Amino acid sequence: MQTPTDIQVSVDVGCYRHSVAVGLPCGQLLDEFELDHQRQGFDGFFARIGHLQQHHGGEVLVAMEGFNGWARPLDTLVRQRGYRLFNINNLRLARFKEIFPAVAKTDRIDARKGLELFQLKRHLPTAKGVLQEVVAGPPVNDHLKRLTRRRRSLVNERTRMLSRMQTDLQAVCPELLAITKDADNLWFLTFLSQRDDLRQLARMREKTVLAIPGIGVKFAAIINAWQANAQFSDEVELVGPMIIEDARRALELRRSIKALEASCKQLMEQSSIAQCIQTIPGFATICSSELAGEIGTIKRFEKESSLAMYLGMANLDHSSGKQAGSKKSTLVNRRTKAAMMAGVDKHRKLVPESQRYYEKKRAQGKKHNQAIRALGRHLSRVIFSMLTQNRNYEIKPQ
Repeated sequence: MQTPTDIQVSVDVGCYRHSVAVGLPCGQLLDEFELDHQRQGFDGFFARIGHLQQHHGGEVLVAMEGFNGWARPLDTLVRQRGYRLFNINNLRLARFKEIFPAVAKTDRIDARKGLELFQLKRHLPTAKGVLQEVVAGPPVNDHLKRLTRRRRSLVNERTRMLSRMQTDLQAVCPELLAITKDADNLWFLTFLSQRDDLRQLARMREKTVLAIPGIGVKFAAIINAWQANAQFSDEVELVGPMIIEDARRALELRRSIKALEASCKQLMEQSSIAQCIQTIPGFATICSSELAGEIGTIKRFEKESSLAMYLGMANLDHSSGKQAGSKKSTLVNRRTKAAMMAGVDKHRKLVPESQRYYEKKRAQGKKHNQAIRALGRHLSRVIFSMLTQNRNYEIKPQ
């Protein structure tokens, strides 16, 4: 009887076509082919791999570059088939290629390089971190990841748009901008979007202004005072419609963001990670949803230091001789880092012990962000323990 042998598959992910190399742990190359990024190509891929698996009888291990990027939906289909999926870390792969360069670079060579990583990862520390097994988490956390990433994208778009709109207003009618301390005010954006010509706002009757949602007697009086001396620059003919368009788009984005936040809040009730993190003071709905979505499952991390690195709360040693120092890791998830920085800053204001630690770091000469990261490093240990032990956050009585 033949001993079952694992099938190792390496996929060099492209935009429309993927290059595939299939081999055995001993180094034997079994097959090479290309597949189109469409249903027929996926069906052909699984048919060829399935035939080889029937012959050799072992597990199928699939490594692909760009998990959750251009690889979708192939990566999802791979996991649905019960194959073990490995993500090829781009940054570590680049360092690995510097040490073991190929004679040339093609998609076919890159696919074969993935098979080499399978063989070397058990023996060389340099290759160990290049292939990272994708551990499937609860589907609800995948949904949270999609929603929170979409929300952050819309928030960034809205921030850029408001900044542009404020600059245009400053050039066209600075007095109009001066009636509000923040161009992001809901009533101000609603007021701007009432007319197609910016100059018509100066001629709106008080009764019409009062009928605008969010504008009461107080804001109507402010608008009326501006209308009495309203002036516009020569650019209003060209830039005015742009300002109104940006204001309407900002309102539309605001509604979309609110809808995403409501969906996140609803999904959080089904996510054990999100519910657990939310018990930490300062970690509200969005922060907890982002962390739950990006972490997925705590089984991805062997120890708390790996989680801290992923969250952006730990640096790498960077010392030489008598000079001691540290440097930022390139493996940080920027979304989790942003969520942690916001959550930790709110947390230290709510928990006296954390506030004292923050003040201690500030007294040592640390800048605000450095002190927040130092506190976040401790909270990373707490989060790791909470998730591995399935415990909520507790504050020890004084």
